[in-house]
Amino acid sequence: MYSHDTYGLGHIRRTMAIASQLRAPKINILILTGSPIAGRFSFPEQIDFVRIPGMIKKTNEEYLPLSIKINAKHALYIRKNIITATAKTFQPHLFIVVKEPLGLKKEVLPTLQWLRRCRTRTRTILGLRDIMDDRETVRSDWKKKGVYEILHKLYSEIWVYGNREFYDPITEYAIPDSISHKLYFTGYIPRKVPAEGSVRKVKKEQGVKDGEKLIVVTTGGGGDGYAVMEAYLSMLENEARPPDLKSVLITGPFMPKQQRKKIFKRARKLGVRTYHFYRNMEKLLAAADVAISMAGYNTLCELLSLGTISLIIPREIPRKEQLIRARILHDQHLVDYIPWSECSPEMMRRKVFNLLENPDPYREAIARFNMTGIEVMRERLHVFRYGEIFSGTRARCAS
Repeated sequence: MYSHDTYGLGHIRRTMAIASQLRAPKINILILTGSPIAGRFSFPEQIDFVRIPGMIKKTNEEYLPLSIKINAKHALYIRKNIITATAKTFQPHLFIVVKEPLGLKKEVLPTLQWLRRCRTRTRTILGLRDIMDDRETVRSDWKKKGVYEILHKLYSEIWVYGNREFYDPITEYAIPDSISHKLYFTGYIPRKVPAEGSVRKVKKEQGVKDGEKLIVVTTGGGGDGYAVMEAYLSMLENEARPPDLKSVLITGPFMPKQQRKKIFKRARKLGVRTYHFYRNMEKLLAAADVAISMAGYNTLCELLSLGTISLIIPREIPRKEQLIRARILHDQHLVDYIPWSECSPEMMRRKVFNLLENPDPYREAIARFNMTGIEVMRERLHVFRYGEIFSGTRARCAS
């Protein structure tokens, strides 16, 4: 599994969730990732990772090395060679590319070409989240980069981790018939639900008393999450008397240091617990009466799996993906949301207390929502395993 991971937590968390659910006897999974925090996660047996040098996005077209101080082209050359060498050595039966069809700056293209030429039985899969961006941006980007041709020639299947009735990329992104027959809509990817005992333990650890409500505020990696945290703390500071709430803030490991210090300082004065990284987020989110977050795919899948009511503040730059997702899920009564430009302490207060006082419509909609992502992917793996790719001898090719 290849995940370019230039920034944030989204790709590595989604990749980890898929890998942990798809492992089985005699199946080993190796993750290629540029995430600087991959080592903080616990990897179960039969899953491991290869770390490629991290890159950070400066603009839509410019990427720079995250840690090592070398030329960007040199860093990309190192990444490309590690990816190709790993694939040639590991010789996978299945190669899954997360989100970017060509990889970062086309770094995965040589590997796809080698697999198509030398390991003809290997299935190459492109895994796309439910929404990539608005239709005009994706169509233009894919046309400019030659993505349609790559999808046609180098990918066996395309898995869309969403519901077609919510958002149809075939129509939105003008995917032709020669490619659209490769698409499988898996549905949203469910997450593991923690045991009730572990959730009660988290509430106790966070000091939540009987009659108190727990609000968890998280902005994923946190690189652009300061405004959300700031609005929430201002909401609490503006209260005439402290409400019967316990609040926990997770700033994320990528929030700039000075911003994080400001959040921690203000939170301490309010008696709010704050973390920059929380290892068992699923337990904390399961304990929450309301979660406040941005509209990243992985966070929303976690919240919906856990049945946690959520208030979403979607980012609107550099992509419209989160805004589109928030609107769609809001229309299904699965979340409430505040547009980024309208996120104020007053609006947040109104939304939060409405969710606390009137949770039933959201609970009922979430209970009806069927998340089939892992089930459908397992069905596809079953076809692969007992159909073509696990039968016969391996194709051989010189390195």
